[in-house]
Amino acid sequence: MTPRPPLSDVQRARLESYAKARANFDDTRISEYNAENGWRIDDYEQELPAEPPGHPLPGGSFYAATEVLRNYSFPPPDLITGVFLPDTPLEDRVMVLRGRFLLFTFWFGVRVVNVIDEVRLLPGKDGAGGDGQEAVWGYSYRTLEGHYERGQIDFSVHKHLRTGRVMFRIHAVSQTGAIPNPFYRLGFRLFGRFLQRRFAHESMRRLKAQVQEMLLTGASTPPEPSRLETVAPGEVPDSVTEKVEEQAARAAHQPASGGSDASQN
Repeated sequence: MTPRPPLSDVQRARLESYAKARANFDDTRISEYNAENGWRIDDYEQELPAEPPGHPLPGGSFYAATEVLRNYSFPPPDLITGVFLPDTPLEDRVMVLRGRFLLFTFWFGVRVVNVIDEVRLLPGKDGAGGDGQEAVWGYSYRTLEGHYERGQIDFSVHKHLRTGRVMFRIHAVSQTGAIPNPFYRLGFRLFGRFLQRRFAHESMRRLKAQVQEMLLTGASTPPEPSRLETVAPGEVPDSVTEKVEEQAARAAHQPASGGSDASQN
């Protein structure tokens, strides 16, 4: 049997289209968005296996978590799969997200921003001798034109240098975007919040499990592939396929939506 090509090859046209797309919200005002002006702010935290105090250890929990984040292997694949060109630097990465819900499959674009790799002071600490400092690695991505949601989500792994505690954190700023199809709009209204929470909780659980597996086996990459097999023929209803093809074609031409005063992945 001939092996299926990776999704990054199959979806290359969509990736190229979204590379030209803009954010579907005013990303220059991201720090201003809050519940009062119609945005949802979510924060999640997952404790990971601790390390000895001091800077992150090669082969330890912190660096294992960064590899899982880099490979985008932590989201639940029955809900979200990230498709990207593996040879593209993380700071230049555009991803096509394949979202699944019930019998439907949707394709959306996001762009990676704000890649961080630093040691910073914790609030209220002077940082002397490593006390009050943390190592942080992570990135964010922003939704692009055509996405059914608007906003930014941050993924980061933190190590407290004095205690050795390691944490995975998710911070999301989001609101529902423009959804022309009334059926899809109703579906997102009914199930969108549930799917957001499921994405976050499953992502935390899966990242922890993959880190634990890497520590147990000594592997340097996540135990689960980050790019799954291509969609089987007939899996996506024709009407949905036509819809997302139109969506991808429009993505490079439509102006970005507003959204600074209305209410993720």
